[in-house]
Amino acid sequence: MPVYLNQDDALAIWRDALSASVRSDGPDLSSRQMAILMTVYTQPPPHTVRGLSDSLNISKPAISRALDRLGQLGFVRRRRDDYDRRSVQVQRTVKGAVFLSEFADLVSDAGRELESPTPFEAGTPAEQLLSDEEF
Repeated sequence: MPVYLNQDDALAIWRDALSASVRSDGPDLSSRQMAILMTVYTQPPPHTVRGLSDSLNISKPAISRALDRLGQLGFVRRRRDDYDRRSVQVQRTVKGAVFLSEFADLVSDAGRELESPTPFEAGTPAEQLLSDEEF
């Protein structure tokens, strides 16, 4: 069953999950690093720098830099393709799976902590996120 959130609730969940994440002992990943990590773990393999670059619309050098950091953390591993030595496969690790599982728990917890989710309203303009007094 799909869950629909309005913008306020979606942003509240995201804010609360990110706040809990940066307060934890874990690494503070950039949005780019997190997007790459989530793609590697939520999309079926194989994953390559080129494939990640294409699917996320991020340059290959930026993907490589992010993979360097994720590799240092032990969240992904790179391995040469046995059939095409020019290609490097990006592989999942247990440590990366544990990190994302714990992050998913933070998101779930943030969602449960919403006092009273408000009904979804399609097309809510972004300007409504701020009251007139804040401008």
